[in-house]
Amino acid sequence: MDIRAYNRNAWNRQVEMGNQWTLPVSSEIIAAARHGAWELLLTPTKPVPRIWFPENLTGVDILCLASGGGQQAPILAAAGANVTVFDNSPKQLERDAYVAEREGLDLKIVEGDMRDLSIFSDESFDLIFHPVSNLFVPAVRPVWIEAYRILRQGGTLLSGFNNPVIYIFDLDLLDQDIFKVKYTLPYSDLTSLSESERQRYINEETPLEFSHTLTDQIGGQVEAGFVISGFYEDIDPDTILEAYFPSFIATKAKKL
Repeated sequence: MDIRAYNRNAWNRQVEMGNQWTLPVSSEIIAAARHGAWELLLTPTKPVPRIWFPENLTGVDILCLASGGGQQAPILAAAGANVTVFDNSPKQLERDAYVAEREGLDLKIVEGDMRDLSIFSDESFDLIFHPVSNLFVPAVRPVWIEAYRILRQGGTLLSGFNNPVIYIFDLDLLDQDIFKVKYTLPYSDLTSLSESERQRYINEETPLEFSHTLTDQIGGQVEAGFVISGFYEDIDPDTILEAYFPSFIATKAKKL
């Protein structure tokens, strides 16, 4: 399977279905950002600490990586940054283009695979904002290597990703608040599911997911050359798991 093509189409479908991460921000949020009142999410509920960003975003070159949907990129542009938004889904990028036109924002919009940022020259950006999205690619280390390459010296990578332990449970039973360990890690919708289960996902046009070990998520950043300088966890408000452990992780990493 061409997983990039499949997930591109699946996320285009998510836009049509009104997935919460595809809904453009309001004019009120953009107006507030223009006056310095803004916040962003790398994970579902907990805002990124403002100290993780430069004090003044004016003129800062930012890449919103796998971050289409008309949310993060327009806010950062309204706050004064020079923003490029990069995503695999054309319809997600249309959301950013819509907000940019509505609000008179200057956004650069690029479609592509987060594992291949060859369209960008070395040391092109001061900051990369990469919310939860690398679960949609089979390998995450190429993402970190490319991010390191295109960041300038002293640049920052802000990332959100899944706690891989969420993938051990039988999801159908979890929806009934029944915890049953079913899968080994790392998990893949392509190889961990039965053929019938996988076909059901495909028939429903559900984006296919892949867990990544913490060795690849955190250790992979370090091996790419980053120094981890910030860390927090967050819950998933849409599942029973929130009562037991945090399902998401966010990191701040520096290219020294």
